Amino acid sequence: MEQLPEKLKAFIKNRWLVFVCAMWIQSCAGVGYLFGSISPVIKSAMGYNQRQIAILGVAKDLGDSIGFVAGTLCEILPMWVILFIGVVQNFVGYGLVGLVITNTLPDLPLWVLCVAIFVGTNGETYYNTGTLVSCVQNFPRSRGPVVGILKGFAGLSGAILTQVYAMINFPNEAALVYMVAVGPSIVVLALMFIIRPVGGHRQVRPSDGSSFMFTYSVCLVLAAYLLGVLMLEDLVGINQTLITLLGVFLIILILLPIIIPILLVFACGTSHLVDENLLPEPEKQEGASSDQDSNEVILSEVEDEKPPEVDSLPEPERRKRMQHLQAKLFQAAAEGAVQVKRKRGPRRGEDFTLFQALMKADFWLMFLSLVLGAGSGLTVIDNLGQICQSLGYNNTSIIVSMVSIFNFLGRVGGGYFSETIIR
Repeated sequence: MEQLPEKLKAFIKNRWLVFVCAMWIQSCAGVGYLFGSISPVIKSAMGYNQRQIAILGVAKDLGDSIGFVAGTLCEILPMWVILFIGVVQNFVGYGLVGLVITNTLPDLPLWVLCVAIFVGTNGETYYNTGTLVSCVQNFPRSRGPVVGILKGFAGLSGAILTQVYAMINFPNEAALVYMVAVGPSIVVLALMFIIRPVGGHRQVRPSDGSSFMFTYSVCLVLAAYLLGVLMLEDLVGINQTLITLLGVFLIILILLPIIIPILLVFACGTSHLVDENLLPEPEKQEGASSDQDSNEVILSEVEDEKPPEVDSLPEPERRKRMQHLQAKLFQAAAEGAVQVKRKRGPRRGEDFTLFQALMKADFWLMFLSLVLGAGSGLTVIDNLGQICQSLGYNNTSIIVSMVSIFNFLGRVGGGYFSETIIR
């Protein structure tokens, strides 16, 4: 029987723990989606007109979109440093906005608030980069579900933060800006040393299917619960005690996925925790770089030449078939019977540098799709507060939360169905 320190060490290195902590960070990291609730507060406190609020919305969108700096730094800095930079930007940016609208600081020019909102929202890109890069490297065979769930929680953060704000019952609406500055910063500081790549996982584990299904179930229950709470608050009206109880249950639902790494480590044993590669790595020998390059090329050929039905085989049989195919390729290459193709840069599914990505049509297709397709949604989110007020709704947070919930469901569903279609 393993000793407790060994299991705790395995628990800290478990990739599902990293994924669950990344979900928690993302569940409070989408501060840009709360702009529909924040903008009426800024408008009334500062006496701004709609044109000035729109300028602040553009600053928010720019901060949320310029993520290449975080991506570039991610190549040279540890993940915890990336997340810490996001904390500093988020806290300083929205903290300054909070100080201005509560008259703690004198009124500042519009361009100063634009810079503050840009800096604060840009911190979100560091949260996204740190969590997504770590989890995609830890789950290379399940990238669709991982990205969909994490980005879904970022979209849901607007509804989650709204409920936390209602649960705490702050004395004024301006406190929402302070909560946006302080709340995500505390969560990220508590978890930033856990978010990191924890090893090469180049195969689908037997437990992954059931673990992802449990996570999807939690996502659906969470969305349905939040939607029910919002309808209850809007149609019936509930007292503060019940709002607090509903908020506590919401936090329990968000924490629920921690069951997955706990069961994997403390109930299933270490056989499920060993990092496994798709193929055994060739032994590295000093002074044999050309042999290593040849081996790497042949391992890539194995992926190209494997029959499509191999991925659906049971794991022991699948490993045996892949090792047999690898051995045949080594022998044929050594005898000169086959001409092994040299890779010309990474292929789809492999790691790209920024300059390698810029040379690919896939990158520009996704870039243009986002540029042309994301603008309408951002326009609605930026002006949601004013749209609600023009329709006679005093409590804009309910509409903002509903948009966040359906944003969440769309992203999670997109990740699930994209992976299903590809496979």
